[in-house]
Amino acid sequence: MEFNQVSVMSVAHVDPPHRITSQSIDDQLAETMQRIGARPGLLEGLSGIRARRFWDEDTRPSQVAAQAGRKALERAGISGDQLGVVINTSVCRDFIEPSTACLVHGELGLPSTCLNFDLGNACLAFINGMEVAGQMIESGAADYALVVDGEGSRDVTEATIARLQDQDCKAEDFRAQFAALTLGSGAAGMVLARSDLAPEGHRFLGCVNDAATEWRHLCEGQRDYMQTDTSGLLTQGLKLAAKTWQRGREERNWRPGYFDQFVIHQVSHVHTEKLCQTLGIDQERCFKIYQEFGNIGPAGVPITLSKAVEAGQIQTGDRVALLGIGSGLNCSMGEIVW
Repeated sequence: MEFNQVSVMSVAHVDPPHRITSQSIDDQLAETMQRIGARPGLLEGLSGIRARRFWDEDTRPSQVAAQAGRKALERAGISGDQLGVVINTSVCRDFIEPSTACLVHGELGLPSTCLNFDLGNACLAFINGMEVAGQMIESGAADYALVVDGEGSRDVTEATIARLQDQDCKAEDFRAQFAALTLGSGAAGMVLARSDLAPEGHRFLGCVNDAATEWRHLCEGQRDYMQTDTSGLLTQGLKLAAKTWQRGREERNWRPGYFDQFVIHQVSHVHTEKLCQTLGIDQERCFKIYQEFGNIGPAGVPITLSKAVEAGQIQTGDRVALLGIGSGLNCSMGEIVW
């Protein structure tokens, strides 16, 4: 669906306070790595990730999602009373139930008439949340929408390190759980609105989506455990990205030079470089944050967008592509005229 009446009013992010280096993780795993024949510096060497962030212990996803949402509302210059819907898109959740969205709703003191729900789709959920919010705005079901996301990687990282330190850990166990060590933390919020209510907003034109769920078992995760076929995920993810990009060319006339900037869900150095090569993207037009923040899941795209805007890489009038591939496999690509 192509939107005619949807704009992004604001995007905001919140960074966690604790910087955890890849070297510090390598140091904790030194004995295991020596025993299985893995070279020192493997984590940063393979991923290009120097560090990732942790929240304070016992920080809940809803707390940081609400912080980012409040920041986005302030930047948009509207009050929570004007919202028709709040959508939480975090992989991380406070509880199985109630929804994290209702906790954010309560934390922000939103009106009882504001619809609230969680939307989950691995690393694509925020882009999907933008699209669902856009559909509600386009149809007249809401004038303003808030999409939030709060991710924390402390639990899974520390649990993975403890497992890999076990004397029974084998090389295949290390490989299967390696990707969990690349995960980062962060929070993001975005306010979308009907375009006539946001004259200074940035037009959100919608998304193209595609799926390859025959590869749904390549990455499976829990709160404290994730196993990944990293090679298979990269290979099949790039194939799906190429297919989705082709749909954009056919359905939206995307062509070389069409986009000024690219905001990519960043997993690692290899993933970012290969995706740019596959789609013919000039890496100078791709703002990178993975080196210092790792893979922040569905919060990665909005955090990257927010940081790129703050850094001045995205300027008024730029046509911006949002690109993501998520476990499942699913792929979404959105378009904003900034």
